[in-house]
Amino acid sequence: MNDKITISCTIGTTDPAASIGLEVWVDNTKLFDTDHVREQLTLEWQLAEDDADHDLRFIMKNKTSEHTLVDDSGQIVEDTRLVIHDICFDKISLGQLVSESTTYTHDFNGTKDTCVDQFFGEMGCNGTVSLKFTTPIYIWLLENM
Repeated sequence: MNDKITISCTIGTTDPAASIGLEVWVDNTKLFDTDHVREQLTLEWQLAEDDADHDLRFIMKNKTSEHTLVDDSGQIVEDTRLVIHDICFDKISLGQLVSESTTYTHDFNGTKDTCVDQFFGEMGCNGTVSLKFTTPIYIWLLENM
């Protein structure tokens, strides 16, 4: 049995010029931190298989109202978003499991009360996408896929 699992994902942006930041955490360990996602990145980390509950979090930061263009009727015309896809555990794509198992907590960048939504691969507001899972990872995958 492998004593570590590999977590990987691809992260990009809809506007490379916008200084939108991202942090990635597992539990209390920061895996990645940037103040500006400029290009598509493929990221990969190792996590010990420790027979425990875990929380993988993606935290979007630094988005302001200047990153969203709204027309006279209040409709969004252009919006800067972070795109997170191909989340994999040990090279097994989580696919549909991501939208079924994640929560996206945000406050519309301070313009509304905090809400919890489903996550469908894009973050348009500062906030946190959370995916809770357990190790051993293969048992969790069998139970949830």
